[in-house]
Formats: sequence, C-alpha cells, structure tokens
Amino acid sequence: MFHVEHQVAKCDLITPRFVINPTTRQHLNCMASAWEALEGLSVDDTCGEALSYQHCRARDFESPSTLTPGALRYTDDTAMALGILECLSLFKTIKQDALAWVFAKNFKSDPDRGYGKMTPRTLTQLSEAGSWRTISASAFGTGSFGNGSAMRGGPLGAYFSQDLGQLCAAATASAQVTNFHLEARAGAIAVAIATAEAVNCRHLPRDEACASIWQSVIKWTPEGMTLSALKLAHTFQSGSTADEVARAVGCGHEIFCPDTVPFAIWNTCRSIHDFTEALLSTIEVGGDCDTNAAIVCGIVAAYGTDAGIIRALACCARKSPCHRTETMTPLAQTTNCPSRN
Repeated sequence: MFHVEHQVAKCDLITPRFVINPTTRQHLNCMASAWEALEGLSVDDTCGEALSYQHCRARDFESPSTLTPGALRYTDDTAMALGILECLSLFKTIKQDALAWVFAKNFKSDPDRGYGKMTPRTLTQLSEAGSWRTISASAFGTGSFGNGSAMRGGPLGAYFSQDLGQLCAAATASAQVTNFHLEARAGAIAVAIATAEAVNCRHLPRDEACASIWQSVIKWTPEGMTLSALKLAHTFQSGSTADEVARAVGCGHEIFCPDTVPFAIWNTCRSIHDFTEALLSTIEVGGDCDTNAAIVCGIVAAYGTDAGIIRALACCARKSPCHRTETMTPLAQTTNCPSRN
C-alpha cells in the first residue's frame, strides 16, 4: 500500500516520508465522505427513535447539551449502513454475497436494533447459510420494497459521488440483498443519488445545490411509484410546510420506499442549510421518524452542514458508530467472510 521515499534533512539525518498511491488515496477520500454521511445518518437515527413517540413535541428539544451522555441508541438504520461501510472498506464496491454475510453477522451479534418484521426473518435465514437471492426475491411474493433499502443509501452515495452510473449499480446491488422489489431499488438509488449530489454541490449556494439534487434524482430514479411520488413532491414550493408534503406523499407510515423517500428528499432540499431544522421538521410530521431523519440528515451532513451539532449528538449516543475503531474491525479480523477476490 505504501512505498517509502527518503529525504535528507539539513542535519544529514534520513527521514522517511510515506506516500500513498493514487488509488488508495481516492479510496480513503471516498471513505471519509461516506463516514460524514454516516455520522449525520446515525445521530439523527438515534434522535428520531428517541423522539418518535412524542414527535409532535420535537421542537421542545433545545440542544444536545440537554441530553444525558449515552442516552440515545441507534437503530437498524445505522446498523445496516455500517454494513455498507464494512463492505466498501474491504472491497471498494458492493459484493452482494459479502454484504449478505455482513448484514447477517451484524444482526446475529446485535439483533435488538428495531429491525422491521420481515428483516429479522430474512437475516436469520441468511445467517443459516441461506441464499440471499432466493430469500430476498421470495419475500412478500415479489420481494420487499420496504424503506430499509433506502435508509442505508447515504454512505453509498457519498462514496461513489464521482461516478453516478457506478453508484446506481452499487445501490441496486445493495438493495437486492434484502429488498428485491424494483421499488426498493428505486428508493435506494434516489437516496444515494441525492447524497452524491450533496457532496458534489458543497461549493454551491443552497438553491443551486437543491436544483442539482432534484434534477439528478429524477433523472436516475427508475420509473415506478417512487419516481411518481418524487415528481409530485417536487411540485411543492419551498414555502410549503413539511406537514403539507407529508400528507400528500406520505412520511413512512407504510414503511415503503414510495411512502418514505419522496418526503425525505423534499425536506432535505427545504432545510439542507440548517441541520437542526432538518432534524426537527422531519421528526415532527411523524411516520417512520428514525428512518426519515436518518435519510434526511445523512444527505444534509454530506452537504457539509453543522458538523458541530453532529459531533455533540454523537457524544450522547451509546456506543456511537461515529467512534470508528469500534465498528470497522470485526469484519477485517474474521476469517469467515466470503472471498475478497
């Protein structure tokens, strides 16, 4: 990975200087972007879960300083996004057999993360050496189109932000492992593309960045219910309220991609400049609060908004995945993972 160049200092001592090759440097930069998206996703996943039962009072939450350290707990949204990063860290892409193994491993070691009704069954079967192709494709008869495929799309979008074609292929691959339906793939692609454009538009003002996000999301999302709902959400002006849009396109009550992703993309663009507003306005409409917040704030974090708040909230989370060394070592240390070749 490294080669060493030697440079003679004035004192005639030889000082080693490590130079990272371009491919490795690009991978590390992509991983750094993916971590930023994960941090936003994770801390707002924890807040969404904590405030979901009193979502209408979300604005009573004043600041992270009012929370007890360790009071927040992340859910399956973060757990599965971590699986994406584990896979990317080793393979620099999505290898479906390996990702299925990672998802099953993480579920088996920590099943109490609020997984949906079908997901524990799927992951249990995967952990028993079942074929993800058979298991995922047969769920609900035609494959699941639950929003689990979309909720983990943020880090993937940040990693592949420089190649949207490759990103769509990776998002499709990541969705198919557990959510085989075409709408699940559409939801994963939409969130991943929105995150990628947020990374690419960091240097642009809010309005230009949001215009680019909408344009790319609509361009790359496959035809179907999710795209139709995205187009409907896009017709609402920035002066509309989150509640109005949630009533029109849904906010995750059905936990399906068509019922979750359009509102999440709309509210992201409405509040991409303000992390706190993005969090609170997403939670207060109700629905699937933790997943909505995870999607929205993963994209907002990718745009580079309010990293200080993210760090403060991370300190309040139990075993926060933002403490990176804890979460990235298990897969690298095991010998049972599918081949890296």
